[in-house]
Amino acid sequence: MKQFKPTVKTIGENKFYIRPFPAFTAAKMTGDLAGVAAPMLAGIAPVALKYSGDKSGGKKSLDADLSELAPALQGAFSGLSGDKLEYLCRELLVVHGNISVSIGGDDSDNKKLDNDTVDELFCGGLDEMFMLIFEVIKVNFSGFFKKLAAQYGLGGEREATDPLNMQNTAPLT
Repeated sequence: MKQFKPTVKTIGENKFYIRPFPAFTAAKMTGDLAGVAAPMLAGIAPVALKYSGDKSGGKKSLDADLSELAPALQGAFSGLSGDKLEYLCRELLVVHGNISVSIGGDDSDNKKLDNDTVDELFCGGLDEMFMLIFEVIKVNFSGFFKKLAAQYGLGGEREATDPLNMQNTAPLT
């Protein structure tokens, strides 16, 4: 079952196991995330466009190097109120219990991500927390956000070949 198969991501020295949200939880969270998606996409557009236009087999925008995306994501999140940002971070990382971590990459010490663990791992290093948030969003909402990103000219083949999205328009003459 999809919900029980984790995606494994290494961020810093830690290995994170991200399981998808249940369908109704993801649906509920889509509304909150869509409200912040526009500022996020505007924030990551310069970095993501660098990758989406690469025809030499390079990375797609949602697979861009997280070390380059982290400052852009941090800037995109800065436009949110502190309360809204804290709410989204908690919802994405700890409330639903869908993430576990092996601290230091030691698989024998795998534990569920909770508030105390988040404090321990990311105190003084929010860039890695935002990287994890980005990975959680990719696991749970990549299809939705790929379609939304296409509206901003990010990441789609059609957008790369037809940047003005004029494929279905007729000439005026």
